Parts: sequence; structure tokens; C-alpha cells
Amino acid sequence: MAIYKIGQKLDFIKERPFKFEKEIQTLVEKNLKSLLRLDFIRPEFALNGFRIDTLGFDRETNSFVIIEYKRDKNFSVIDQGYAYLSLMLNNKADFILEFNESQQTTLKRTDVDWTQSKVIFISSQFTNYQREAINFKDLPIELWEIKRFENDTISFDQIQKTSAKESIKTVSGNDEAVEAVSKEVRVFTEQDHLQKVDFETVELYEQIKERLISLDDNITTHPKKQTIGFKVDNNIFCDIVLQGKGLKIYVNLKSGDLNDQKQIARDVSNVGHWGNGSYEIKLADLDDIDYIISLLKQSLRKNKE
Repeated sequence: MAIYKIGQKLDFIKERPFKFEKEIQTLVEKNLKSLLRLDFIRPEFALNGFRIDTLGFDRETNSFVIIEYKRDKNFSVIDQGYAYLSLMLNNKADFILEFNESQQTTLKRTDVDWTQSKVIFISSQFTNYQREAINFKDLPIELWEIKRFENDTISFDQIQKTSAKESIKTVSGNDEAVEAVSKEVRVFTEQDHLQKVDFETVELYEQIKERLISLDDNITTHPKKQTIGFKVDNNIFCDIVLQGKGLKIYVNLKSGDLNDQKQIARDVSNVGHWGNGSYEIKLADLDDIDYIISLLKQSLRKNKE
């Protein structure tokens, strides 16, 4: 991807490659919240002969995230990813201890949702083989490419799956690590949510999804255990919970930041809820969809800033 600076003429911005893996690690760890919305737990976590580059925690899913930085283009993301996940699931107490020693809150084993654990690989470039390797619908592994440029800017982009229809279990054979991890870790899909509700709710979701996706070319869906998030520029701007009858939509704005003249959004900032943000909207039909989309546009604009 070519990058130019706009002036009297376009000036090409050259890439300034990272010389060492440690440079990437230091940059990411200092900006973990901004880049990946994760809490930083600790670097260089050594356990049972393994060394985890960065250990993070996702407050949204209450799950641990293992981060590895790679300049070597020959490593297998599948083999290493499942080895790290297996290590974590077999040593849960050690991971919780690391969290408790670094954070101001105390975490219990039952507080962690181990089903949403994942591994993130970060590199300046992945091979086509590595990109193809993640095309499974239930793979708890993500690839992110990071590049640095001469004008003190970086790009940070997730490698998207191109045809994630097969399960990793169908091609892994008798791989013990894959089999053991797959029993506990699960990657949730839209279909997991849609199959639990009636036809009318599915139609309602599809209608609002179509409207949301059309708002910006960079909007993507991110299904989690309880919600389907809609993300722009790495920020969730709304979450949808599918119910037996209708939807709950959570608007990712702080209390007082939503201009809601009809007052259809409920302030849930002091109430426990699954989605991001302080506002909840219940949607049972399409009567108010135009107005609801106008509210969600406010969150979209705010989360793109």
C-alpha cells in the first residue's frame, strides 16, 4: 500500500522497516489499549519452557490474550498458536496469578471466560501460506500486520479471513493440541446467534445490519459469546444482542453524549450489560429504524475520531 503526503504535490512516504522484533513489541505494549483494546498484564511471561512475548486481558470478553511478534516468515501460526493456548488452559492458575500481581483488581478462576481465549500474531509481513492458514471459521488465532513509515506514523491492520467455512478440526486429524483446545475454546459466529432466535428476529437483524454496513466501507462485524459487535477503525461503535423477540442495541457512547430527542435509548451506565457503551435501545420492529440509525451514526462518528 503506497502512502503519500498531500502538499503542493504528492510526496511518497517511504516505509521505515523495523530492524528488530523487540521494536514492535515495545511499541505495541506501550499502546496496547489503543491498538487492541486490551489491558497489559506483563511481557516475557515464561512458563514450562515457553516464553510468551506479551500477555494481555480483554475486559470486554473477560479472557486472556497471548500476543507474539514475528519477523521469521517460516513459522506455523497454527502449531504455535495452539501450543500457547494449550499451555494456558493447562496452567490457568499461573495466568490468573500474573493478572492479580499486575492489576489493582483480583481475578478468580471463575471470573475468566476461557472459551474466548485467543492468540494474536503481529508481524511486519505475513506470507501467503500464513494468511491462508487462518481461513477456518473456528480458529482462535488472529494475524495483524504493522508497518512504520518515515513521517512517524504506523499502519496496523488485521488480516481478514477470505473463506472461513471449514472447521480446523476437519483438517487437523489427530492433533492432540487442537483437539484439547477445541473442547474449551470457541470462536463464535453470527450463525451461533441467529440459530437461537425466530425468523422475525433474524429478519430484523439482517435489516439493521444492512443499514449499518452501508454507513462506512470500513465497518466489520465481530461476533462474541453474547453480542455481535460492529467495528469501525478498530473501535466497536455498537453491539447487538439477539433475543427471542427483537433486538437490544448497545450504543458505544458515554452517558450524556447521545443526542436522543425521542428519548428511546435507556441509560444503562449503572446497570450490568453485555455490550459496550452507556445506552441500550430495544428494537422490536422497523418503525423507528431510521431514527435508530441516526443515533448509531453519532456513535460511529465519535468512534472514528
